[in-house]
Amino acid sequence: MNTLDHFTLNRRSLIALGAASLAGASLPAFAQTDKPVRLVLPISAGSGVDTIARAASPALTKTMGQPVVIENLPGAGGITGAATVAKAAPDGSTLGLFSNNHVINPAVYKKMPFDAVNDFTPISVIGATPLVLVATKSLPANNVKELIALLKAKPDDYNLASSGNGTIIHLAGMLFLDQAGVQARHIPYKGTGPMVTDIISGQVQFGVVALPAIQSHIKSGSVKAIGLCGATRSPAAPEIPTIAEQGLPNYDVEGWFAVVGPAKLPAAEVKRVHDAFVKAFAMPDVVDAMNKQGNIVKPSSPEDAAKFFRSEAARYADLAKKASISLD
Repeated sequence: MNTLDHFTLNRRSLIALGAASLAGASLPAFAQTDKPVRLVLPISAGSGVDTIARAASPALTKTMGQPVVIENLPGAGGITGAATVAKAAPDGSTLGLFSNNHVINPAVYKKMPFDAVNDFTPISVIGATPLVLVATKSLPANNVKELIALLKAKPDDYNLASSGNGTIIHLAGMLFLDQAGVQARHIPYKGTGPMVTDIISGQVQFGVVALPAIQSHIKSGSVKAIGLCGATRSPAAPEIPTIAEQGLPNYDVEGWFAVVGPAKLPAAEVKRVHDAFVKAFAMPDVVDAMNKQGNIVKPSSPEDAAKFFRSEAARYADLAKKASISLD
């Protein structure tokens, strides 16, 4: 190779390098990286939020520009998983997808290893998911009126299942008993999965479950839906009447799900994560999955998410006190 050829090659290399640099400067905010994002779910596999997260994870991997790894860390009503997020470095590599349980815990547990509001950075309340009161198929009750009559006739014979002490599922069930003026033995489980298994088998008679986690079993006839817990029927299951329209007009409970980070997450990282989640939940395949599950997706701003966490904490403190729920 002569000197001219060598100069020409080097010049072409420099031009290519410069072009690559300019292209890099115009890359989107979600730059590709092999470093995974750890998305902690403080609930068991098979729960409503777990179903939501797994439906959205492929889209999140695209919008985050890096692998999103879901990690289920159930225990103590969500405290175990939430503590992991609270202790994580505030760099965006560890996030949490939390539900109502996160702001309920301070109202029901006497001691908490963290501050449920101040030790986290709320990024967005993504949306809400319907809850439904279901019963084992052998129970001789098919609606709210019949269930109330059954519980009044035999107040010591039936079990109310929940996914754990002090969870939104527990509170929703206790609120039903309170408003209906009936009693049942509360049987707490370590997560939604084992709870649903025992409702199907008839080991326990009824309980509240997130619609996405139980919908397939309702359709197959493995369990029967008594009533939706929210104020209105769900487009995903319009045939299921609400508990409110069946005689308990003040009954209204729904689940919500929010993405959070550790405290002191930098504003730029908050924006990056917020924008990625908004884009992911707007992708057609995720929209379709959320519609089928009956979830209402309406992502909030970080500022509104912080306000919402505080208002919900106050709301559930009142509800837990009314239900006399207190845990060590």
